[in-house]
Amino acid sequence: MNNSVTNTARLLGAGLRALLALTLVTGVVYPLVVTGIAQGLFHDKANGSEIRSDGKVVGSSLIGQSYNLPLKEGEETPAADLKWFQGRPQNGLGANSANTQYSLILSGATNRAGDNDELIQWVKDAKTAVVKDNSVPGYAVEPAEVPADAVTSSGSGLDPDISPEYAQIQVHRVAVRNGLPVTEVQELIDEHTEGRTLGFIGERRVNVLELNTALKELVAKS
Repeated sequence: MNNSVTNTARLLGAGLRALLALTLVTGVVYPLVVTGIAQGLFHDKANGSEIRSDGKVVGSSLIGQSYNLPLKEGEETPAADLKWFQGRPQNGLGANSANTQYSLILSGATNRAGDNDELIQWVKDAKTAVVKDNSVPGYAVEPAEVPADAVTSSGSGLDPDISPEYAQIQVHRVAVRNGLPVTEVQELIDEHTEGRTLGFIGERRVNVLELNTALKELVAKS
């Protein structure tokens, strides 16, 4: 009887020591080491690839944002705020119907085939809007100049980048709306155009949030 109690106590003690040791290693030491390495070597990525403006976080370089005017009474879809560079369409984003207590953006694609009538109409309407919005006195956008990313959403609906071609056809409109020389707006695009990853992966791209943050600073200086 005494041996049984002693063995049970010994096993419980060993188990408790193992629990405490594993809790210390996996629950304290390991997270601190990983966090320290991440903050030391990958500080920007570990903190969400934040973009700051005027000392405040305005978003992440990995997630696209909308640049719209406040929703007016009777409107279902807000109009684009044309003083800013616009990103890709966001037709794939869904509505949060599971828990309406929170205003969430649900990422996703349109899940429509290339010959889907609704998708085709979306593309046609988007192209018409791009041509109209970006044609200003002295500069007209031709339908053939509108790139694919200007009229189609990405697989996630939250693509933060646009092609240099799409940014290019917005230059004159942004310059007029902000009272800036076209050359200065063009320089912003040139400065924020990134090449292919490792020189051969993906396509050349422009991060819209970074570009609009630089535009805001340029307007403030002007």
